[in-house]
Amino acid sequence: MSLFKDMLGSEESLFKDEVALDFSFMPKMIPYREDCQRRMAYCIKPLFQKRNGKNLFIYGVPGIGKTLACRHVLKELEEETDDIIPIYINCWQKNTTFKVMIEICEILGYKLIMNKSSDELFKDIRNIINKKAAVFVFDEIDKADDLDFVYSVLEEIYRKTIFFVTNSKEWLYNVEERLKSRLMLEMLEFKPYNYEETKGILRQRIEYAFVPGVLSDEAFKLILKKTVEIKDIRCGLYMLREAGLNAENRSSKKITAEDARIAIKRLGDYNISKAERLEDESKFILNLIKNNSNKRMGELYKIYKEVGGNSSYRTFFRKINKLADNNLVLLEKKSGGKEGNTTIVRYFDKSKETQH
Repeated sequence: MSLFKDMLGSEESLFKDEVALDFSFMPKMIPYREDCQRRMAYCIKPLFQKRNGKNLFIYGVPGIGKTLACRHVLKELEEETDDIIPIYINCWQKNTTFKVMIEICEILGYKLIMNKSSDELFKDIRNIINKKAAVFVFDEIDKADDLDFVYSVLEEIYRKTIFFVTNSKEWLYNVEERLKSRLMLEMLEFKPYNYEETKGILRQRIEYAFVPGVLSDEAFKLILKKTVEIKDIRCGLYMLREAGLNAENRSSKKITAEDARIAIKRLGDYNISKAERLEDESKFILNLIKNNSNKRMGELYKIYKEVGGNSSYRTFFRKINKLADNNLVLLEKKSGGKEGNTTIVRYFDKSKETQH
């Protein structure tokens, strides 16, 4: 019967909690972001003293914990006091002022929203929030189609702190000066995790996600190396899950190096599936970048117009940033030279990267 000793039984699993490999999973401790979270708390602190808070612009490349850190701070705030309302909005999902207003009403538990305009909804929101104070986190702010909701919050909410979260610092360059001057934003950069930090984060998630001892050292080293290379924790979590699922499909009690190699190869499929979910205009722009890689943003837009594109430069710029968020293209910012500040756009074929 020794033939079956390394096989999983029908009721067994390698996973203790598979949800822990979701990037949105919130562990009790968020390692290596303590200083960033303290900075956020510092901006919120005046609200406890019945004063206006400070506003913060949070930026950094995808997959390095910006959203997770913000959510953790809001969770702690909610546990600390009922006098400051935490409001988190993802501006990719809620990309218009009306959608933002509906979402805030949902957060506040306000139900009388039928047949009301954005202005009418905001009057009700204002009346509720101004009895207390609020922290607004506008995540992926660069995806918002308009910023009317920001003006409303600035002008009519008495005591508030506003956090803007984005992958691209460049978004701020396109914001109207009158809005920037009123926001008086402080800046907070989330820097990419180094090797030891990446190792620590993956180790933490492995503790939450897997039965102890099922992940071989060889498998972990392969996944860690690829995660450090890509600089995106989300990809590391994806590979861990895929390796675990592959081992389970084999009824194996151990996640081996070969399971890790299969997971690494699947990163290409992961990237392709994201490209397939794009709407037609973004697919068109992605294909344009594929055929014109390593061009400046302005050059690409000129080519885009020449081949029949009809979006404004701002929309074009926003769509390219969305592609970068999905790791479908790479953006390299350059300063100086005769062109001044510019962005180089490069097509990123991750399926080829995983062959290395």
